[in-house]
Amino acid sequence: MTELIRLDPTQRDRATEVLVQAFRGDPIDAYICPDDVERVRSMRGLWDAVIGFTRVYGEAWTTPEVNGVACWLSPGHAEVNFRRMLRTGLALPRALMRFDRGARRRTMDVTHRMDRAHERVMPGPHWYLWALGVMPAAQGQGIGSRLMQPVLARADAVGVPCYLETGTERNVAFYRKRGFEVATAEDVSGNGLMMWTMIRKPQR
Repeated sequence: MTELIRLDPTQRDRATEVLVQAFRGDPIDAYICPDDVERVRSMRGLWDAVIGFTRVYGEAWTTPEVNGVACWLSPGHAEVNFRRMLRTGLALPRALMRFDRGARRRTMDVTHRMDRAHERVMPGPHWYLWALGVMPAAQGQGIGSRLMQPVLARADAVGVPCYLETGTERNVAFYRKRGFEVATAEDVSGNGLMMWTMIRKPQR
């Protein structure tokens, strides 16, 4: 059994690198930043901001070795709005401003579509799995599944649903095995780039 711990501030750099590497081949990230070198540079700042936001408005779970990270936003805090970005030092918009102009435009367009889908299918309180990533060398060992368990168990205990988005079709099957079902599937680029939203109803 993989030991799980809350992410400590001293582990933040390592956790950021985990998400950078885990999402390096993600179709949506690749669409936003087609150049691999530029993608790594740009996404490092963005993932660091996501982790910082999560530690204020949710929970970040990892392992003692920090070979995987799960970033959750808690019920009532799943909307990434300006007030919350302000409280977290505007780290998210500052990270976005380090993207080149084309990447910024694509990010804003995709994010707008994702936000609309989120609001449409999950209007009530819910846990939002903003990011789940495992270092490539550690994938396939059940770490991702374990990282989800603390929040899934609590959500079930109090009868709250969970929500996520993914741009990778094989992840749809992974999340289905953990109780999630597809709510929507849409092209977020107008050019065949798919995004799936998924909901997990509370389970006994």
